[in-house]
Amino acid sequence: MSLQEALLAGDRLALSRFLTQVENGEPQAQTVLDSLYPYSGQAHRIGITGAPGTGKSSLVNRLAQQIRADSGRRVAIVAVDPSSPFSGGAILGDRVRMRDLSGDTGVFIRSMASRGAVGGLALATARVVQVFDAIGYDVVLIETVGAGQSEIEIARLAHTTLVVEAPGFGDDIQAIKAGIMEIADILVINKADLPGVENTERALRMNLDMGYAEAGHHGAGALTPYEEGTSVPASLWVPPIIRTIATQTEGIAALLNSIAEHFQYLKQSGRLGEIERERLSVEINRLLQQRLVERWQRGQKPDAVAAALEKVISREWSPSQAVDWLLNPE
Repeated sequence: MSLQEALLAGDRLALSRFLTQVENGEPQAQTVLDSLYPYSGQAHRIGITGAPGTGKSSLVNRLAQQIRADSGRRVAIVAVDPSSPFSGGAILGDRVRMRDLSGDTGVFIRSMASRGAVGGLALATARVVQVFDAIGYDVVLIETVGAGQSEIEIARLAHTTLVVEAPGFGDDIQAIKAGIMEIADILVINKADLPGVENTERALRMNLDMGYAEAGHHGAGALTPYEEGTSVPASLWVPPIIRTIATQTEGIAALLNSIAEHFQYLKQSGRLGEIERERLSVEINRLLQQRLVERWQRGQKPDAVAAALEKVISREWSPSQAVDWLLNPE
């Protein structure tokens, strides 16, 4: 049995080993990725982001459990963790909170190290998500480290993005300060049994009511102002605010209903196809840049960049002049 056949047949050991190859960027993994690509495009990708301490891991745990109980759909969880400063591997402390899922063969949990990538997302995350999609997982939950404004990266990968808040963080709403509310499809106030939940919800709702309407989610400047006194067009999705207490499973059913409604909205409005086109355009551009740089490096003398760097350090050249010389050395 080939590796592709083993993956499509649900061999979990083969999947674990293959995901390691994908994360490490091993050349042989790309051939299998290419062969799996035609099978992808079916899963609902859900991003979960927010400040540390808001209970994202507990929320993901409950969402997965409820999805399995309600419909039996297969769920993959991609948890992007801060990198270990020593090994570069993922720090797995938060995964302990997902131990309730360990005996369910319909759930697969993969922790990944961010390795300093923008928005806390490793470059390999998109490929790992593609693998889960291709081999038949119906829902892929992508939990990020919550690194602030750069978390907009998750919005390019997910169909539905949850921004998770919690009361008692000093400010009424951390997400507004971080700028990540712009990517929210659904706003979640977790730990809603804590004091201050009303203030948190009021701040979120005020931000929505002040005049922000959706103008193409999942891209830069996703929210644009509309004139005060006008109503939000019916064709636009306004992020709902859902209270949850993940540790007690409260609000999880309501949250899943909102997630399903948003996915239906994407299908009916045509936004689902637009999101996929935007995401794949970004992926192609990144791959193109990476491979052009690799091709250029293969054609250079080993000391060319070092020589240009010395010129810049000595202030003989500017960085721009150094790049011009490296591209046109003659």
